[in-house]
Amino acid sequence: MAASERRAFAHKINRTVAAEVRKQVSRERSGSPHSSRRSSSSLGVPLTEVMEPLDFEDVLLSRPPDVEPGPLRDLIEFPADDLELLKQPRECRTTESGVPEDGKLDAQVRAAVAMYSEDWVIVRRRYQHLSTAYSPVTTETQRERQKGLTCQVFEQDTSGDERMGPEDTDDSQHCSGSPEDTPRSSGASGIFSLRNLASDSLLPALLERAAPEDVDRRNEALRRQHRAPALLTLYPAPDEDEAVERCSIPEPPREHFGQRILVKCLSLKFEIEIEPIFGTLALYDVREKKKISENFYFDLNSDSVKGLLRAHGTHPAISTLARSAIFSVTYPSPDIFLVVKLEKVLQQGDISECCEPYMVMKEADAVKNKEKLERLRLAAEQFCTRLGRYRMPFAWTAVHLANIVSSVGPQDRDSDSEGERRPTWAERRRRGPQDRGCSGDDACSFSSFRPATLTVTNFFKQEAERLSDEDLFKFLADMRRPSSLLRRLRPVTAQLKIDISPAPENLHFCLSPELLHVKPYPDPRGRPTKEVLEFPAREVYAPHTCYRNLLFVYPHSLNFSSRQGSVRNLAIRIQYMAGEDQSQALPVIFGKSSCSEFTREAFTPVVYHNKSPEFYEEFKLRLPACVTENHHLFFTFYHVSCQPRPGTALETPVGFTWIPLLQHGRLRTGPFCLPVSVDQPPPSYSVLTPDVALPGMRWVDGHKGVFSVELTAVSSVHPQDPHLDKFFTLVHVLEEGTFPFRLKETVLSEATVEQELRASLAALRLASPEPLVAFSHHVLDKLVHLVVRPPIIGGQIVNLGRGAFEAMAHVASLVHRSLEAVQDSRGHCPLLAAYVHYAFRLPGGDPSLPGGVPPATVQAATLARGSGRPTSLYLTRSKSISSSNPDLAVVPGSVDDEVSRILATKGVDRSHSWVNSAYAPGGSKAVLRRGLPYCGADPRQLLHEELALQWVVSGSAVREVALQHAWFFFQLMIKSMELHLLLNQRLDTPRKLRFPGRFLDDIAALVASVGLEVITRVHKDMELAERLNASLAFFLSDLLSIADRGYIFSLVRAHYKQVATRLLSAPNPTALLTLRMDFTRILCSHEHYVTLNLPCSPLSPPASPSPSVSSTTSQSSTFSSQAPDPKVTSMFELSGPFRQQHFLSGLLLTELALALDPEAEGASLLHKKAISAVHSLLCSHDIDSRYTDATVKAKVAELYLPLLSLARDTLPRLHGFAEGSGQRSRLASMLDSDTEGEGDIGGTINPSAARSGCPLSAESSRTLLVCVLWVLKNAEPALLQRWAADLALPQLGRLLDLLYLCLAAFEYKGKRAFERINSLTFKKSSSGNQENVRWRKSVTHWRQTSDRVDKTKDEMEHEALVDGNLATEASLVVLDMLEIIVQTVMLSEARESILSAVLKVVLYSLGSAQSALFLQHGLATQRALVSKFPELLFEEDTELCADLCLRLLRHCGSRISTIRIHASASLYLLMRQNFEIGHNFARVKMLVTMSLSSLVGTTPNFSEEHLRRSLKTILTYAEEDIGLRDSTFAEQMKEHQEDPEMLMDLMYRIARGYQGSPDLRLTWLQNMAGKHAELGNHAEAAQCMVHAAALVAEYLALLEDSRHLPVGCVSFQNVSSNVLEESAISDDILSPDEEGFCSGKNFTELGLGGLYEAVNEVYKNLIPILEAHRDYKKLAAVHGKLQEAFTKIMHQSSGWEPSVYLEHISEWASMVHDLVTWMNKSLCTRNRQSQNWQRSPTDWRHEFYTERFGDDVVEIIKDSNPVDKSKLDPQKAYIQITYVEPHFDTYELKDRVTYFDRNYGLRAFLFCTPFTPDGRAHGELAEQHKRKTLLSTEHAFPYIKTRIRVCHREETVLTPVEVAIEDMQKKTRELAFATEQDPPDAKMLQMVLQGSVGPTGPLEVAQVFLAEIPEDPKLFRHHNKLRLCFKDFCKKCEDALRKNKALIGPDQKEYHRELERHYSRLREALQPLLTQRLPQLLAPSSTSLRCPLWGLSQT
Repeated sequence: MAASERRAFAHKINRTVAAEVRKQVSRERSGSPHSSRRSSSSLGVPLTEVMEPLDFEDVLLSRPPDVEPGPLRDLIEFPADDLELLKQPRECRTTESGVPEDGKLDAQVRAAVAMYSEDWVIVRRRYQHLSTAYSPVTTETQRERQKGLTCQVFEQDTSGDERMGPEDTDDSQHCSGSPEDTPRSSGASGIFSLRNLASDSLLPALLERAAPEDVDRRNEALRRQHRAPALLTLYPAPDEDEAVERCSIPEPPREHFGQRILVKCLSLKFEIEIEPIFGTLALYDVREKKKISENFYFDLNSDSVKGLLRAHGTHPAISTLARSAIFSVTYPSPDIFLVVKLEKVLQQGDISECCEPYMVMKEADAVKNKEKLERLRLAAEQFCTRLGRYRMPFAWTAVHLANIVSSVGPQDRDSDSEGERRPTWAERRRRGPQDRGCSGDDACSFSSFRPATLTVTNFFKQEAERLSDEDLFKFLADMRRPSSLLRRLRPVTAQLKIDISPAPENLHFCLSPELLHVKPYPDPRGRPTKEVLEFPAREVYAPHTCYRNLLFVYPHSLNFSSRQGSVRNLAIRIQYMAGEDQSQALPVIFGKSSCSEFTREAFTPVVYHNKSPEFYEEFKLRLPACVTENHHLFFTFYHVSCQPRPGTALETPVGFTWIPLLQHGRLRTGPFCLPVSVDQPPPSYSVLTPDVALPGMRWVDGHKGVFSVELTAVSSVHPQDPHLDKFFTLVHVLEEGTFPFRLKETVLSEATVEQELRASLAALRLASPEPLVAFSHHVLDKLVHLVVRPPIIGGQIVNLGRGAFEAMAHVASLVHRSLEAVQDSRGHCPLLAAYVHYAFRLPGGDPSLPGGVPPATVQAATLARGSGRPTSLYLTRSKSISSSNPDLAVVPGSVDDEVSRILATKGVDRSHSWVNSAYAPGGSKAVLRRGLPYCGADPRQLLHEELALQWVVSGSAVREVALQHAWFFFQLMIKSMELHLLLNQRLDTPRKLRFPGRFLDDIAALVASVGLEVITRVHKDMELAERLNASLAFFLSDLLSIADRGYIFSLVRAHYKQVATRLLSAPNPTALLTLRMDFTRILCSHEHYVTLNLPCSPLSPPASPSPSVSSTTSQSSTFSSQAPDPKVTSMFELSGPFRQQHFLSGLLLTELALALDPEAEGASLLHKKAISAVHSLLCSHDIDSRYTDATVKAKVAELYLPLLSLARDTLPRLHGFAEGSGQRSRLASMLDSDTEGEGDIGGTINPSAARSGCPLSAESSRTLLVCVLWVLKNAEPALLQRWAADLALPQLGRLLDLLYLCLAAFEYKGKRAFERINSLTFKKSSSGNQENVRWRKSVTHWRQTSDRVDKTKDEMEHEALVDGNLATEASLVVLDMLEIIVQTVMLSEARESILSAVLKVVLYSLGSAQSALFLQHGLATQRALVSKFPELLFEEDTELCADLCLRLLRHCGSRISTIRIHASASLYLLMRQNFEIGHNFARVKMLVTMSLSSLVGTTPNFSEEHLRRSLKTILTYAEEDIGLRDSTFAEQMKEHQEDPEMLMDLMYRIARGYQGSPDLRLTWLQNMAGKHAELGNHAEAAQCMVHAAALVAEYLALLEDSRHLPVGCVSFQNVSSNVLEESAISDDILSPDEEGFCSGKNFTELGLGGLYEAVNEVYKNLIPILEAHRDYKKLAAVHGKLQEAFTKIMHQSSGWEPSVYLEHISEWASMVHDLVTWMNKSLCTRNRQSQNWQRSPTDWRHEFYTERFGDDVVEIIKDSNPVDKSKLDPQKAYIQITYVEPHFDTYELKDRVTYFDRNYGLRAFLFCTPFTPDGRAHGELAEQHKRKTLLSTEHAFPYIKTRIRVCHREETVLTPVEVAIEDMQKKTRELAFATEQDPPDAKMLQMVLQGSVGPTGPLEVAQVFLAEIPEDPKLFRHHNKLRLCFKDFCKKCEDALRKNKALIGPDQKEYHRELERHYSRLREALQPLLTQRLPQLLAPSSTSLRCPLWGLSQT
């Protein structure tokens, strides 16, 4: 619909609209295109300028909370318990802590123990969970709150076969009754039947005469009942994409785990069982060539076999009896193998010899090999007894895990979309960022597969020369190939059964890698499952959270080839020595299987007779808590004698070597190649390395490295990074003050330690990422300690603030970069966030630490103002700095003048601030404050102050790093400030005195600097600008909880001014505006947002004398002569006082106003963001338990009152929900005002201005409207009434327009709509013109929660339930506001115009799909309105009365009794009210009749039974009121509603009957058009519209005299000749102006122009009208359609297609020749014969009547002969149908050239019937006659109905010779056509020729009729004519043969010759017949054979 046709309640305002005023003011103020923004409504301060906020703290001092009564008191100030300190116990997975017990621990271990044992320190804001940032309104939370909704009953959901409400059970039998139950008679009998019906219940006190005020109060009380408490709970949740404020409390740091696999070893069985076999499991990654787990040892031997080792064994610890293990895989890969290695007791012989029995002997041959087995068992027993402590390699195998996972398939996953949800950060953290390599790859995911039980049968024997891991990786890579070399080897046959499955979450009886009991561990006696430590294939970035100190030793190889003597069976013993004596070997080596838990020594397996063995063994050691210089690993090399020989020892030591574990304070790890000494090392060897050549010692191979070994530490104590080691060492040295100290080769003294410490701080950035992340908590704690407690060296305080800050920035950057893959949506690193939230604490400030203050574990503190002044204003601040600190820069960035003024004019004295002072740290006059430690000078500093200072004065490089992670430092500062207030008990201090002035200055400078970075980087690095913007907003939001709120508001204002200054020159202001909007949204997400807006302080009127824009344009209100109340006006507009007092709300609504400005750039994006921000806040208010009280909610709503004005002014650009087709779209028509000066009510804004700017999408419009409804619902009604009273007429009109749009936007769509859209995919659109919704909001508003479209029935039911409740509540809110407006305008002079508009809105609400609950209240409001203002309907606009009648009658036919009850009451009171007025009753009667006619004709499921009950109810109210008798139309409609043809005939007769009532006839023509369109009769539908247009034109000619209008229906004669029947009857019968005739809305030029659906001829009448109105847009459209139509004419091969509605003309080819129905009285008392022109096919007609009367009752007569009725069965119904063709006279064919001409405007039709004299249809040629029947119709076809009556019938009988002449003429034409066809068709030509020259056919005709000259002279003429036909026929045959000869090929020459022979014989046979002479022809007789017969349908 064009802009000029948009809905509005007044169209003729001749006033300056608000948008134009704003533009004018803006242009005068600034010429910049970006400065033309909205002016303030009450002060001359533009919206682009931020008002200076009130001093929050001063306002509270002047208005303490005690002055407010009741619940409003809580809105004044933050709660007293807003901030609290919590100590949360650290989560411990094991029943034991695992932390070493207190002993003599060094500083590093003490720090680690403290780190892993202390509780988390959490500062919690008690009400933060109520913020939109932490408790967002999501689809899931909305669905939870929607539980328990009342099911609203809607008419459209109860129609048809669906269930009805419980109150309608008594109606069910009437609804389903048979047609015989319903009386069909006159109106009098209809009234009689009503008296026999039961009426609905009556409304009590309806007929009582009550005061209007009492009625209003009663209606309002009823409306308040059963209301939805939270409107926005019924609306879809805010868009999560816009939720920039979304936060979540980080997950506490936890131990890292990958995907966990549970492996259970079930059994191991060999063919022979003669000795114990021991197994080892481990994971290997072939791609990375790395072992990725520690070894898991298992023992599956039977007790009898284990008994062979009893001589060497001790009682095994239960931890060594584990047979199942949990492996962790951080980086799943298809290249991971589970390797199983088997060992056996050492025996004589190499591996091949020992494997031979297992490879040869079978279990089945046990009896045969009994003696061999006995010998083998005896030998094994001897070896076990003697060599039981030694092992030898035996066999190995591997399981490819990827095959296991893929073969068993993934586990069954839930099909619900939740299975696809994004994992939480905690889940990703537990799995780690390492999952990203295989995300989505099920083949390499070990966390979701079905458990599998494997039986491994083939083992490969170990090869002595290929035992290393390098060889193993080659074997594993070879196993993956199809032609593996391993498969060719003979295997060791065995059966190893193992279970592999995903590890359950909480497995019982589990041991950690340190053998600690993992919770839950029910019984310590249960067989445990071991967690196997993972060695990740790549780096894992996760912080240490528990104490772990493990060392793994891997001997690789030994080369004793040059060693003299018997050194072949070599074993290596490993010991962890605390000293050099053997007794000092510590029991720290983990046992393997079936042994003690820890041992003092362990041996490698022995490779028989090999001097240079390779090893694969792994030794796991538990490092002592305190490793000293004497701790070392001692290796002893033994030669083991396998054979017992006299005098030979079992084991002979042949070499020794060692590894000192500590070197320069660092743990030694990595690969070593050690020399081996032959002799025992001398005393004090442990402090040296074996590389030192000690005197007097012999070495193997000349002191060369012959033993290769590798040490790997998995420790949360030792960083194993040189930079971290150095940093920790220096910090611990400073803490202990032990000088001098050796650091590597350097001895550090007090004089040099500071330089080393600074260098170490700077070198932290060089640390390896993995250990830096692992020890990040340690590093950050130490850096914080250095800042807060500067070290004292030589009695001087060393200020390391700058170095520590730089190190902190670099550490944060490295950690962030390492964990980039797991950032949250705001770019925050979860590890750093968790550190700040949980781990960070102020050194010495924790109650559990020495020197701390002693409050309780959980301390709840207050944020309320204290009554007295603090004991100390400022904490002692150390200004001592190091003389070595280089010069520091001044404040970076250029803070603009406004910011400088803000700082300069701040109330607190900043004269002592040293931000820019020369005495600042590093300044030119910086001094060193020297003093002795602990002599009165407290070296403690405040972290937040130092961070702010160092950040402000930092250099460019460091500041860049800090800016990248500004959020981290902001959060660190906030928690430091909170801890400072809590631990020092300063929360009772007034906020202005909590923090020193210098710190606040630093904060101001910092905010200005960061804000400037946001502004300058927005076009360079948008991502960084967004992060900085959000971080700054969150920082200021957090400060509002702890600092001076007025000061923080001033910082916000300064930032806004920075942005505004930049906007003037920004190339792309949209990006900057988007950031500012996000900034505002984050600020407004504060949990005490309402309190921060000072909701309870009354607005003062503006102090400035400058008038507002609104006051200059409307000096008086609509309803009073006095000026509007400035206080009320300022509350409803973005006035200066409003924006000043409600600072945050003012910012938010200002952003919305600027976004809705028509000239705003990037409008569609800004619309969505601004509206979403408001919507999100209102949603949070709805669910906030603090605002449930109605009084409180009203105060909250006052913060959003300007939203009403904003939406009202934005109305022209909102989505047109009410602009669809149908009557409702035209409901809001223009109203003329009574006074010239006031103009129309809210008339439409200028069309050019209305659509200027970007229109709002459907979703944005809908969301804005629901926010408006929220404000209207919750605001104080008295306040709304005062506001409405002050509105000018145009403003009030737009307000009513807004309410109208709200009704349209939230109209209920019905359950079927949800079912229809279920199969559609919902997509988002980002275009401004497209609707930014997942589905058209005009269809349904419910946003889909996922892409899943196959919703369940329950889900669709729930959506319909919510939609119904939303529609009901929205309509009730509108109704409440309409009542307020009505009460406001009671005494207004312009009340008639306003009330007419109000009534239109009410009528629209009653006409839309509404629930029974709303209709109950809506009809009550309607009754009250009509009762108070009856002149609205009966003395003013006819339209209102007609619309009201239509709606009331429709509801009287409702299936829901509640609706009927109230509709009946309303209809009765309407009649009574009109009767009491006492005039013009005929017009109302006609309107009611017209409404009833329209209702019956257009409503598909109209219930006559329920209408009758309603009419009975009305009769019950007034027995004598005969003004509303039931119409008989509804009864007649029911009779034929199943038969569309009969229905259309009935509707036609009804329309015909209203020939004298143009309004009614027009209504029925429109009904017929709609019905035709439903049935697919588009041509007839078009004719109905043409007739309607002609009717309107005819009466326009009577009412108006305009040249551009058609002169009447004759103007449409060229479209259809039938329209002349629309001529107006004579003036003496009907006067156009009498009794309200022709006064409907269709009898206007608009009605004429809106009814056309044809093309050229129609547009000939329409174009002059459009030209007169200069509607060039429509003229362009008209000519475009004409071009399209004419183009179709040119391209249509079969003819012209006149229009959309005339596309089926080619189907007009069938006619009912005779419809004869004789039926038994039991079927129907009908005996009529009708003859109609019909185009429906036979099968449809037969199917319809068969279904109605039965299959054996209906018969089709398929011939066209006359029917003998006496021969028909009276029990059956007969239908006779024949085919007709259009008939044209010769003169008509000249004009009817095209296909369209010959199928349009038809009145004559022809059909032929063959017969013979004896009654048969066909006979011999000599007796074959033909009857030609010509039918003429009453109206030209097409007509407004499909069946047209035959008015004339004419028959002509042809004699046999005349039939023969017609046949020969037809045959000749066929020959001519086939011959002249271009291109020629040879096949068709030959077919025609063959039928023509054959011995039968034409020759037979000639022989019958030309053989003899007829005796009757009358036949001479026919004889001669037939002879001429044959001559012409022969000529055409000859031409055809000639043509055929030219077309045929060689293969058809014989066929052609045959045709020629036939032709020659034909010509010879015809020659004598054609040459005979005839007597003289007689003159034609005057006697005619024509016999006119009239149609029988005139009965």
